[in-house]
Amino acid sequence: QVQLVESGGGLVQDGGSLTLSCVVSGGAFSRYAMGWFRQAPGKDREFVAAITWVSGRTYYADSAKGRFTISRDNTKNTMFLQMNTLKPEDTAVYYCASTPVAYGDAWAKEMMHNHWGQGTQVTVSS
Repeated sequence: QVQLVESGGGLVQDGGSLTLSCVVSGGAFSRYAMGWFRQAPGKDREFVAAITWVSGRTYYADSAKGRFTISRDNTKNTMFLQMNTLKPEDTAVYYCASTPVAYGDAWAKEMMHNHWGQGTQVTVSS
């Protein structure tokens, strides 16, 4: 069974940095892209960043551009999210997810992802 496990969350001050990791295990599965979503208290889950697994093409939400960097290590079946210049509004539970869908902007759509991690809490204090 496919498992996605996030780590690296924590408490950081305004302007600080964190790197999240998502380790994938459980064997082969159909995967076009993987990404990060986040959900703040009282809000819907939203797209943060995505990366196509083979080519490494990246996509970012406007809120993440210039501050966050998504990457992957295919050899270790691991995805990362380097987050710099963090702001209190970045506080959320961050989830990694994978999608087998390769058309349109499926990488940005929650419903197109069929495997999800349990989430890791990121808290940015002001």
